[in-house]
Amino acid sequence: MNVNDFNFISSLLLEKSGLALGPDKKYLLESRLTPVAREFEMAGVDELVKMIQRTRDKKMIDKVTEAMTTNESFFFRDVRPFETFREKVLPALLESRRERKSFRIWCAAASSGQEAYSLAMILKEESAKLAGWRYEIVGTDISNKILQKARSGKYTQFEAQRGLPVAMLSKYFEADGDSWTIRPEIRSMVQYREFNLLNNPAALGRFDVVFCRNVLIYFDAETKSKVLEGVANLMPDDGVLFLGGAETVLGISKRYKPYGDRSGVYTIANSPPVSQFTPINTTRRESWQSTQT
Repeated sequence: MNVNDFNFISSLLLEKSGLALGPDKKYLLESRLTPVAREFEMAGVDELVKMIQRTRDKKMIDKVTEAMTTNESFFFRDVRPFETFREKVLPALLESRRERKSFRIWCAAASSGQEAYSLAMILKEESAKLAGWRYEIVGTDISNKILQKARSGKYTQFEAQRGLPVAMLSKYFEADGDSWTIRPEIRSMVQYREFNLLNNPAALGRFDVVFCRNVLIYFDAETKSKVLEGVANLMPDDGVLFLGGAETVLGISKRYKPYGDRSGVYTIANSPPVSQFTPINTTRRESWQSTQT
């Protein structure tokens, strides 16, 4: 792929998805777009790029965008954000929303669904506390193909075991040949919608908790700021935002402040101070980690 073709595709991806690719990602473009070229019965990526330049074919552009924005995910990724949600955020929601008895969670860039289903399993585990409550988990992604996989709830042996406690695998999944499928009662707890984070998210409604993890790292500063602004507009003053371990709002958005003492977790800047986290029950945490494969 020559420099002009790379610049064309990288500019197209920035426009369509916010994905910012540096020159060092040329190999990534070629490896991910080669299967797309084959799908359209072309000799290679160069021919694919030339066809898009000439025709601006929407189907081809969508396939290219989908190929480049499909990122990996796994259950209970990094563990600590899910501990924070279960140990701190959920109890706070149950207290602050006790009158209306409802809350909503958004998993932005949900990929193949592991993050949203991890949250669903936590809520299922806490079902006794949630009796009489209404809650929603909404997972969105730019890729319709990856959302189809998420809706199916079907994962390979490797995907199912990666990060997932053994007890939850046996409790919430059914063996399906050499794969595992999430039980219907967990799948039904999550709604999936196609959505581009570059668009105005207002149509998605209000959310009390937003997981937008491991996606901002692919955006430039301007796009990060736009996405964070849109998310803040959807949240109440005590809403909670979870970012990935390598992501921050510092120097990007003034709409947020740290939530307690956990890195990567934020609340709206004009909300009341959040008390420091009480120590996590180490026995419970060790039990959680010891069940992972």
